[in-house]
Amino acid sequence: MPSCFQSGRRVGATCGLLLGLLSAVAWGQEAGNKLPTIDQYYPESMLKAPRTDVRYARFPAIDIHSHFGLRLKGDREALQKYIEVMDRNHIALSVSLDARLGDEEKHLDFLQQDRDRILAFVHIDFRGGGVEDRPKTWACNQPGFVRTTCEQLKRAREKGIVGVKFFKQFGLSHRDVRGELLKIDDPRWQPIWQTCGELGFPILIHTGDPAAFFEPVTPKNERYEELFRHPEWSFHGDQFPSRAELLDARNRVIARNPGTVFIGAHVAGNSEDLETVGHWMAEYPNLYIEIASRIGELGRQPFTARQFVLRHQDRILFGTDGPWPEERLGYYWRFLQTQDEYFPYSEKRPQPQGLWFIYGLNLPDDALKKIYYRNALRILPGIAERYQRAATKFQQE
Repeated sequence: MPSCFQSGRRVGATCGLLLGLLSAVAWGQEAGNKLPTIDQYYPESMLKAPRTDVRYARFPAIDIHSHFGLRLKGDREALQKYIEVMDRNHIALSVSLDARLGDEEKHLDFLQQDRDRILAFVHIDFRGGGVEDRPKTWACNQPGFVRTTCEQLKRAREKGIVGVKFFKQFGLSHRDVRGELLKIDDPRWQPIWQTCGELGFPILIHTGDPAAFFEPVTPKNERYEELFRHPEWSFHGDQFPSRAELLDARNRVIARNPGTVFIGAHVAGNSEDLETVGHWMAEYPNLYIEIASRIGELGRQPFTARQFVLRHQDRILFGTDGPWPEERLGYYWRFLQTQDEYFPYSEKRPQPQGLWFIYGLNLPDDALKKIYYRNALRILPGIAERYQRAATKFQQE
């Protein structure tokens, strides 16, 4: 039997819990509102920890993952302001993933005055002028689509395009003539993968999404509050392939095309499981990864992440998923360059991808140089001169 002291302690704890709940209810009643919903919950840390003021990349960087079309929407003034942000943060070059194959001139014209600082990848328009709810009308389901795509890729290279982007809709929402989801490893696409290899185009491929997005949306889900705010981000259910199916299909494509460089967007879509990503890196020497929008995941597992990054430093690329407000870039520098503890990964409140803070990896200079620019220079065709012009400017400051 429990002692009187234990019984009293248990009663006291129960009373304390009840008082806390009553206080919360009273607080809500005094405010004249019902209790806050989960999407309004954002705890403020009381932790006092050292903070390192890092204002720019230690070595001139290449941002392999940016969206100048999606985020700036043709605003030339916003583009010029971001070039100034790049200057202050020592980002020598950024790669925009928003040029549409077959109509890449439109995006290239937008970037024209800054082509020395901004490179462009093309993405393939699988729908074309087809009607959204009638897959039979989509471009990808018409005769000659693959052949035309390969010819367009060759012409795009002549115009200065340096790579190809596949968005996550490839595997999750693009459909065939029967209305069934297109499969990433469908043999029909093989000439496209092969052509990219022949042209020297790396393929930055976004497959899947965070693991929690494929789980039931319940309070047990670690991204519950995020999915509560954005229910459309959930891919749980029989209408979607599993995350494992998507990643396995992508990996089969990488294995079949050893002469083509693939860049796994967002830590190859599996930043929650670095051990598995490490196995992929060992198995597929043509697989690189980039860290855009995943320092929130990497930074909450700093010991594992640091070991992983050091082990695979020759094939990890810097990316941000921007352009973002300048404050967010500062979190990337702190994450990579310092051993700061428990700091935000985003300027947004609440934190947009999990209610946690992150820890810095404090990477050595050799690893930083590879991640910031050396690895990108190795796989992006013909950009060394442009990089050096911008990098020299920063080195002289």
